[in-house]
Amino acid sequence: MKAQTGSLQVVIAGGGVAALEATLALRALAQEHVSIELIAPEPDFVYRPLAVTDPFRVGETRRFPLAPLVEAAGGSLRPGRVAAVDPDRRFVDTQEGGECAYDALLVALGARPRQAIPNALTFSGPESGSALAAVLEQTLSGDVRRIAFALPAGVAWPLPLYELALLTSSFLADRGTTGVEIVLVTPEERPLALFGSEASDAIGQLLAVRRITSHLRTTPVRFEAGVLRVAPDGEIEADRVIALPRLQGPRLAGLPCDSDGFLPIDSCCHVGSEPDVYAAGDATQFPLKQGGIAAQQADVVATDIARRAGSTLEPTPFRPVLRGLLMTGMAARFLRAEPGTAQSSIDTEALWWPPAKIVGRYLAPFLASKLGLSEKMPAPNVDAIPVEVELDSSEQRAWAHI
Repeated sequence: MKAQTGSLQVVIAGGGVAALEATLALRALAQEHVSIELIAPEPDFVYRPLAVTDPFRVGETRRFPLAPLVEAAGGSLRPGRVAAVDPDRRFVDTQEGGECAYDALLVALGARPRQAIPNALTFSGPESGSALAAVLEQTLSGDVRRIAFALPAGVAWPLPLYELALLTSSFLADRGTTGVEIVLVTPEERPLALFGSEASDAIGQLLAVRRITSHLRTTPVRFEAGVLRVAPDGEIEADRVIALPRLQGPRLAGLPCDSDGFLPIDSCCHVGSEPDVYAAGDATQFPLKQGGIAAQQADVVATDIARRAGSTLEPTPFRPVLRGLLMTGMAARFLRAEPGTAQSSIDTEALWWPPAKIVGRYLAPFLASKLGLSEKMPAPNVDAIPVEVELDSSEQRAWAHI
């Protein structure tokens, strides 16, 4: 897409959820008053939340060429990897040796997984599917009798671990495999406590029905010689341990970051004190690393940039709403909560539409229409759809022509 004369030059570092959501939102809110260029190292957009289904043969991670998606969203794609930012000159440098000027920069580089529990199988996405599938085959053959699913300290988004445990239970039951113990080890006070008491009670009951033993308020430390060591003091026997990773931020030269490489942001997603640099998604210090959160942050950024480009939009500080679609091997559970309030809900019926794993105001309907990325479910009662996911008529027109 060619830059338009007089338009605000927006550069987005990254090609994932936050990057695409911001592109769609900017095009809808600022229209021709912004020029949008994405710089991304990978050629594909990967729908990562479905990775938990890969080892169980009930679904698969889907990949799509990124360039046509970016073009359809209203931007242009430059292959490359942003290596440094010069906020004074308003330039980014790439590892390939190029540089790019910006009026506004959004850093949406994501985070890198790293092992948190020594000797455990770290499930970090599509790249871990074959290793978990091998564990499942060993379980079917009788070589594995006890599997522990472990949530390391410092991991604030535990939902994929619950999916892995529940899908394992369903996988073994469907194949008539009995006598295998599945345990969940988590520092949480209650199962999926971040979604509130109602959801936590329902998930606790679901784990009990599936005969998954929960070790709450228990922090896994390391796995050795058939024993999972836990804190404050104890051990749990296991043949295999499946753990989620800890994440490490991008640590981008020229921008402030914490000891783990994550970028500090304010309520409007500015990075530190830089007025022209924003960040969204897993690259930020916000502890919950989840696609829906990334999309919400991207919308905050787009609103602020659109205002700078001349719109009359009011700033919209980031106020997270949690939405999680829990895959169980049977009926999925829709979970929704507003942190800091008593508002939460759980249902087997859709609580948002399209009923996708990644909920983005613009991205979810875009992917559903372009790629069919939503659950195959009948349309829900419109009263059940959260208003923040509905699109008003002007926004529908803004993306319908793409």
